[in-house]
Amino acid sequence: MIIQKHYFFQFCIKKSKILLQILQIDIISLQILLALFLDRLILYYYIHFNSGGTSVRDIKSKFGNSAGKIWQVLNEKGCLKKDDLIQTTSLNETDLHTGIGWLARENKISRLQDCYQLENTNLESEIGTHAGRIWKILDIWGEADIETIKRLSDLDKNQVHSAIGWLAKEDKIKLDKKNRFNLK
Repeated sequence: MIIQKHYFFQFCIKKSKILLQILQIDIISLQILLALFLDRLILYYYIHFNSGGTSVRDIKSKFGNSAGKIWQVLNEKGCLKKDDLIQTTSLNETDLHTGIGWLARENKISRLQDCYQLENTNLESEIGTHAGRIWKILDIWGEADIETIKRLSDLDKNQVHSAIGWLAKEDKIKLDKKNRFNLK
């Protein structure tokens, strides 16, 4: 890496004599500027490509598994309330809602009053709208944790998780090591 950096410096210095004359910058100042620029560029690539964040595939696997458990229980038992689904699937409330969002995006789950069942979804306008709002927040902010998303979207935690499940099914988000969501 240091050797490549050195050759890049030499190349830039040789090719920038005209620039030096125009800008009246001495060679040492140019070398310092190039060194700072390259160090920042290397740091940027290291952070963004070697961050060890949770991949979209990992999110899809986790949320997809939650959706699969919900689907299986509803297929066997029929219409169930949220608390019964949590108990039967052994999912926590967060995973339940991400799975519901996933299934809603697949058009496989509906809610009648407080009972969930397998049927063409009637949750698209609710969860889909929330997902669009969260997508827009991530598009503007670049990254956000659940609390920030809740605050900016004016949604409760369960609505946020359902929308996150929806976006995960669409393969549009990823999660970093600090539990911040980003657009893919």
